[in-house]
Amino acid sequence: MPTSINLAQLEGLLARGAQLVEVLPSAEYAEEHLPSAVNLPLSSSTPPPPPGSTPAGRWSCTAGTPYET
Repeated sequence: MPTSINLAQLEGLLARGAQLVEVLPSAEYAEEHLPSAVNLPLSSSTPPPPPGSTPAGRWSCTAGTPYET
């Protein structure tokens, strides 16, 4: 279940290495996006990875703990 966080909490996560991901369509992301955010559009034709897996080289943040695979 998603948990809301405030700006200070987001800044703390980013300072510890979390990656901000926006799921906007590419055109909207190009128009305006949050600083340092990467874009992984939900409308992408590429199927998502299986649940519980993380694509190689991408960052994940689970329960506020960032890690790189």
